[in-house]
This record gives sequence, C-alpha cells and structure tokens, in this order.
Amino acid sequence: MPEYKAPLKDIEFVMNDVLAFEQHYANLPGGEEASPDLVSAILNEAAKFSEEVLAPLNQIGDQQGCTRHEDGSVTTPSGFKEAYQQYVEGGWPSLPNAVEFGGQGLPESLSSVISEMVGSANWSWGMYPGLSHGCMNTLTSHGTQQQKETYLPKLISGEWTGTMCLTEPHAGTDLGLLRTKAEHNPDGSYNITGTKIFISSGEHDMAENIIHIVLARLPGAPEGTKGISLFIVPKFNVDQQGNLLEANAVSCGSLEHKMGIHGNSTCVMNFDGATGFLIGAENRGLNCMFTFMNSARLGTAIQGIAAAESSYQGALAYAKDRLQMRSLSGATNPQGKADPIIVHPDVRRMLLTQKAFAEGNRAMLYFGAQQNDIAHRSQDSQERQAASDLLSFLTPIMKAFMTETGYESANHGVQVFGGHGFIAEWGMEQIVRDTRISMLYEGTTGIQALDLLGRKVLMSQGTLLKNFTKIIHQFIQSQAHNDLMQEFIAPLTLLNKEWGELTMEVGMKAMKDQDEVGAASVDYLMYSGYVSLAYFWAKMAQVAQIKLAENPDNGDFYQAKIDTARFYYARILPRTLSHAAMISAGNASLAAIDESHFSF
Repeated sequence: MPEYKAPLKDIEFVMNDVLAFEQHYANLPGGEEASPDLVSAILNEAAKFSEEVLAPLNQIGDQQGCTRHEDGSVTTPSGFKEAYQQYVEGGWPSLPNAVEFGGQGLPESLSSVISEMVGSANWSWGMYPGLSHGCMNTLTSHGTQQQKETYLPKLISGEWTGTMCLTEPHAGTDLGLLRTKAEHNPDGSYNITGTKIFISSGEHDMAENIIHIVLARLPGAPEGTKGISLFIVPKFNVDQQGNLLEANAVSCGSLEHKMGIHGNSTCVMNFDGATGFLIGAENRGLNCMFTFMNSARLGTAIQGIAAAESSYQGALAYAKDRLQMRSLSGATNPQGKADPIIVHPDVRRMLLTQKAFAEGNRAMLYFGAQQNDIAHRSQDSQERQAASDLLSFLTPIMKAFMTETGYESANHGVQVFGGHGFIAEWGMEQIVRDTRISMLYEGTTGIQALDLLGRKVLMSQGTLLKNFTKIIHQFIQSQAHNDLMQEFIAPLTLLNKEWGELTMEVGMKAMKDQDEVGAASVDYLMYSGYVSLAYFWAKMAQVAQIKLAENPDNGDFYQAKIDTARFYYARILPRTLSHAAMISAGNASLAAIDESHFSF
C-alpha cells in the first residue's frame, strides 16, 4: 500500500508564493484570523492526522467494506468510527463555519486544502464528513433561522453528518423525472415518500444522527424540474433545541455493490412517510440544491488531485527501488544486476504526467477556492460577483478535467508497477477503482461539458470565458519582456486566442443545429482544462524562476517546477491540437449513422 505523505512543501508553495494566500486572507472579512503561523499549524496537524490515522485505514476500508444489518443499520470498516471521533474532537468539522453556530469562522479555502490531504490519505473515509459540508452550506444559504439553529450546531460540531438525496432508479441525471412525493401535514411539516439511490454516507455508525437533504415533488406541482422542492429529513426526529426524538421513517434498503470506494456506505434510501421540512420556497428545490451540488462538484475535483498525488507517490517510490533492465544510454547502477526503472524514459513520462496533473491541478483548485472565499465573504458587491462568475466558469472544468486526469494518473501508477500494480496488496489498483466514480457522480464528464459550453459560455455570450482569458492575457502582458518565460508565453498566447476562436466557431454552428454543442462539448471542456492548466504551470514556472534566482544554492524544488512546466508544455499541452480538430469536426460524423445501424 502506498505510504501517503502530505505534500506540504508544494501546498505551501502554491498558497504562499503563487497565489499569495497571506494577502488574500488579510483582505478577506473574517480571514484576518488565518495568520501565517495559524495556517501553518493547521496544515501540519491535518497532515499528521491524514498520514498517521487515515492512511493506515485506507486498504482496510477497501477490504472490509460496509455491512448492512437486518434492522437496516450499517457498520463501517474497522477503525473508521474511531478515526471520525478523533476528527470531531480535533474540531476539524467546525473550521470554516459560522461562529454564531459554533464554527471557527476560518476561510473555506483552508478547509479545501485539508480536504485534499484527507482525501489523498483515504477517500472513502473523507466522504463521510465531506457530504456534511454541502449540507451545511445549503442550510446556511436557504434555511430559516429556526432550521439553522436546530441543525447547524450539531452538523458543525460533527456530532451529526449530512447527505444529499437526489436521484432515483428511473431518473439518473434527469431529476425532472423524480417521483418522490411530499404531502402537507397540519403542523407545517411534510410526509416524504419515495426511494433514492446512490446515496453516499446514507447510513452509518459514525454519528448519532444523519440529516438528509431530499428532493421531492408536492401535490399539483408542475412537471419537470420546475416542480421540485427541497426538504430536510433527519434520521432521528429532533426538537427545536436539537435533542433527539424518535426514529424517522427513513431507512437503508440496501448497500450498493460497487467497483470502488468500498469503505463508504453508498445506500438505497427508503422514505416511508418520513417527516420532512421544506427548505426555501415550494417548487424552487433544484435552485437551492445547486448550493449543495456545487459544493459537491468542487469536492469531487479534489478527488482528481488526490488520485494523482497518491498514485504518484506510490509509483515514484517503486520506480526508485525496482531494478529492471539497463538504461539504454549506459548502466546507472553498475554494482547491481539492473538499473532502477526510473531511468527509463517511458517510466519518466508516466511519473511526470502524474506530477504535472497533481501539482498543476492543485494550483487551479486553490485559485478556485480563493474565488469561493471572495464570492461568499467580500463586502464589495462587484468583487463578489466577479469571483462568483469566475468560479461558475471554472467549476465544471475543475470537476471534469481534474477527475479525468486524476483517473489517467491512477492508471499510470498501475502501469509503473507492471504486473505488481494489478495485485491488490500493493494498493495501486484500489486507487484506480476508487477514482473511477469521480467522473460519474455529481454529474458525468458529459454533463459538466454541456454545463460549461452550453450554459456558462454560450448562454453568457462568451462573457464568463472572457473573464478568465482576460486574466491569462494580463499575465502574458506582464511577462512580455521576460526572456526566461518566452518558452511558455508564446504557446500560451496562441492558445488563449484560439480558445475564443473555437468558441465562436461552435456558437455559429449551434445557431443552425443545437446538437453541435453536444458534439463539441467534451472536447471543448478538455481543451479548456489543458489551456487553463498551461496558465497555472506558466505562473508557477515564473514564480519558481524568481525563487531560484534568490536562492540558487537551495533550488532543487524550484528547478523541478520549471522542468515539470517544460514537460507539460512539450508532452501534454499538444493534446489541445487533437481536441481542437475534434471540436471543428462537428456533429456530422455522429449524426450520419442511423440508429438502426447500431447493431450487433
């Protein structure tokens, strides 16, 4: 099993040197408490907890899985419950939440960094508190004052956890098809009846109560998504002070048998006239639920980084230790019978691909986390809107691109190990299985791509895209006279221009045939991801050049940054050529084949 080591040096490089988090927190209302010393202490403690408590449970969770009992209760793998109690006692769930409800009030971006370490160490375990985060955001944004006072203190303390219950067996992503019913009760509550599937952390033994956020349809509601409402449905009913009452009529009907994330209880949840409480306005549930879904999408993006990082760490250690064949350019280990496989170009290609995705996506995600801070906390309405628009544009890219490249990185990890990578005891194939879900839940790559190209770019008439390409353009201008940066600036300039041209091309075609959007969308998203990552790698290379000049005697870390940026531009960024060609190819070849010709 790979021995996870939190990449604190790289995390601090991105936060402190590339993205100036110290200044960001100093200018953020409520962020002034996040002093450099406090942030450093928090990160070190999170690293210790992730490395020493969570990582050793990762393979145990995969091997044991969860157990459902006859009464519908679920037991998590050995050590999971005890680790969660340590997590709660450490105050980790309360970190980014409102002080008035028992939170510490620290910036949410700091919580995202901790989530990366937790997820890299043990993704299945990290999903239990991770789902609570979105539940709390939804209640904070849309709940009544009484609902906040009843539910938030125990959720923030970690005594309770939360879920979101969206889809149903017949619906999938098309939530307009859902059938779960909500009927009025005289006391103002509702009876919720229906079945939900794929409910992560839906039932477990780690917390005393579970607060389900459930989509359901009221009598006489409009068809489709316009007739969906949102409800709070606790596992145990509670009084207004948050004291537990009788069990609610909600139960785990079964556990899903999954490819991966065995340590997390993915449940079929049955609501049999369960007591629920409306969140927000009637028939506006999907609008409220987007608060939860967007939190979950950002959380899922972290899984892509976690997969790349953990697989890279395992593959790198193995590649340095495993002796096999001689280097084609001459023996590097003449005293041994063979050379370590890290000397072979193809192994280096895979390791550098993992490294480029882990570190590049980390910079992009932390930038997104900064925008999330500003969108929620800035006192300047224009600044809030600008950050919200940037985050809205980047969210589908981060969710889909990071998980696709994280999965690619996980597969490279298996390949570096060769046949041993296929053997469970090494732990590399578990990363592949655990990560495969990331391109599916919270909206598949195809759904994210339609959201990006259709809703975010074309429906804004390119405004949201221009907001980001302008940032890239300003960076390009700032480096116009820096000779050391031209190897990055020249290709980035061309791609930033081409991005707009491809968007215009698709938009013009879509005016005649809207299926052109669907035909281009996934390639457009991946193209967008590669160009976005090129910007962040150029930015990191520029900072690394400055740091290397300041301290040439201790520059291995910074030189590695520059070298990895060069690798990214030389060996990964050219993928944009094929994506651009496929975008331009349009819908013709997809539409030409009649449905009857799809046969076997």
